[in-house]
Amino acid sequence: MVGLVNLPLRILRFLQAARGTQVAVIVGGVVAVTVFVVSIVALARSIEPGALRTIGDRAGDAPIEAIVAAVAFLSAFALRARLWTRVAPGLPFSQSLAGIMIATGANHILPFRLGEPFRIVSVVRRTGMRADDATASTVALRVGDVLALLLIGVVLGPTVVFESVGWWALPIFALLLAAAAVALFSMYRAAHEGRLRTPDAIVLVGTVTAWFLEAVLVWRIAVWAGADVSYLDAVVVGAVAVAAQLVAIAPGGVGTYEAAAVIALTAAGVPAGEAVTIAVAVHVVKTVLTIGAGAIALFVPSPSMFGRLRVPTATPMPTSVDRPRRTSTTTGSPRPVVLFLPAYEEEPRIGAVIKRAPASVRGHPVEVVVVDDGSADATAAVARAAGATVVSHSPNYGLGAAVATGFRLGVERDAIAIAFCDADGEYDPAELASLVAPVIDDDADYVVGSRFAGEIQHMRPHRRFGNKVLTVWVRWMARTPITDGQSGYRVLSHPAAAETVSAHDYNYAQVLTLDLVMRGFRYHEVPIRYHFRESGRSFVRLGRYLRRCVPAAWRVVNDRVTPATPATTIG
Repeated sequence: MVGLVNLPLRILRFLQAARGTQVAVIVGGVVAVTVFVVSIVALARSIEPGALRTIGDRAGDAPIEAIVAAVAFLSAFALRARLWTRVAPGLPFSQSLAGIMIATGANHILPFRLGEPFRIVSVVRRTGMRADDATASTVALRVGDVLALLLIGVVLGPTVVFESVGWWALPIFALLLAAAAVALFSMYRAAHEGRLRTPDAIVLVGTVTAWFLEAVLVWRIAVWAGADVSYLDAVVVGAVAVAAQLVAIAPGGVGTYEAAAVIALTAAGVPAGEAVTIAVAVHVVKTVLTIGAGAIALFVPSPSMFGRLRVPTATPMPTSVDRPRRTSTTTGSPRPVVLFLPAYEEEPRIGAVIKRAPASVRGHPVEVVVVDDGSADATAAVARAAGATVVSHSPNYGLGAAVATGFRLGVERDAIAIAFCDADGEYDPAELASLVAPVIDDDADYVVGSRFAGEIQHMRPHRRFGNKVLTVWVRWMARTPITDGQSGYRVLSHPAAAETVSAHDYNYAQVLTLDLVMRGFRYHEVPIRYHFRESGRSFVRLGRYLRRCVPAAWRVVNDRVTPATPATTIG
């Protein structure tokens, strides 16, 4: 059973490599759509619009009954989710329910019951459950569902079952038993290793009970339609209609469900025209409820089907922060403050920026480092002449890589604080003392110079608006009171710089903040002055920025970031 979760993908790849695949796929799609259209047309001609309105009016006149019927229907899926957690003890109930609702909703949209794999994919992606365990438990429980349907039909309405499905049910029944045997064997192996439990009597009883809960909706809709249908009749109708969808071709099983339900209803004494109306009404309500619940389950609970959209609420402090703090080196001299400037072709401006850096801060010497990211001009030469140490990349690796290099150098030099700002003059190195102070005083691990909390001497209106919008987004993702999510002036403590990951090749801002907040480091902001660059050209373009930064931020929140490690030359 190992790897069965990837079986549909493997089959698709095989078919794509085979001759005639495109024709087969097109033909299959045309058949499914054709059956869907023909079924819709046939059903539309068979229904009295007034009869559907009558069902809706009577349901509206009995809101408590309608709510109870809907709750009973959805409770069936909650019960199945609880049964899944019984055979898979490590699976959270909320994620079990989400996977079931996503698959059920998808089955009401896709043809050929193609929604089933989403149940497995959901729990594998969102909980880390082993794919073979998710597959084995899913197959076993789904086969149990169908066997329960057949059991209900044979016990409560054998004549209806035979009239509805006929002799063709026998090979399907045998196939189900074979699938159940394979799934149970795989579950037995997993149970032997302590990962799963084999189904017991409680699972059997719960599986049957779930179908009785679903039947409440069928029963009430039939009553609202004016049919003389008992609850047990409704149970048989629901069992037959759902079982028939094993061979559903059209999207959502449209046509197949209605045909089987009509046969079952007429066998229970309901006139054919009234039976069609009831079948369509039940199918529509089930579709609306399951698609709605499935859509919610894509996002709730966290992590969503698409991964986490925000940092987790619990962010414990990393152990490195608890280490004894040292303000001096082993030789007794104060630890340095490293200020690095990522630079790319900043020859006209970088010299003046370097000269504005203070020689020391709070008794700690300041070491200015320029990370020259493959500049073709004299950026490196001007920086050396201004007194900075230069670290050179070759070729250009991007701003994120330059920031990562600066952090690495600061950690290697055992700096008490590692600060950085842009090399184009937009930020003032003379303000270094105020930004470094919270780190030196051990009040923060990560300090951001906030332009919006300080003084903005000049910023273009569209950039101000863009910064504000992006800051709201970062604040929501990080669950942190951030006022400036894109500031280019930041300070990290030695432990924070040693443990953070800055791997985005376009911009570090969101990646850095989310990574540090995720790791539990203390965030702080300090007001600063800002003036938009007067010469040169900014590399930031909103469309490209969003296309690259949004996926990068998502990867950080979902712990999928790899640090950049470019080759460097120090001189």
